[in-house]
Amino acid sequence: MRFETGQTTVGTAGTAVQLNNSGSLMHEVKVKALAGNSGLVYLGISTVSATTGYELGANQELTISFSPLGGRVSASHLWVDAATNSDKISWYMVLSG
Repeated sequence: MRFETGQTTVGTAGTAVQLNNSGSLMHEVKVKALAGNSGLVYLGISTVSATTGYELGANQELTISFSPLGGRVSASHLWVDAATNSDKISWYMVLSG
């Protein structure tokens, strides 16, 4: 397994951005909305939006572990959108191989 970290910026609110396009399989992901964000960020799949995403305010975080469920998910499946231009989300992923 390997560990990868990053930050993803949503340049234009209402436009979904891929968290990580490596296509590697992840066992766990943790995301955190940056403290300096002006609005909410939304986590989801490629169709994520303010009405369909998991909502995170500044400094809020979410951890999803796929291993206890017996699986892994492609890192490229997670996307983020934001209510405000240039808001960011930081993340780490535990990846296979």
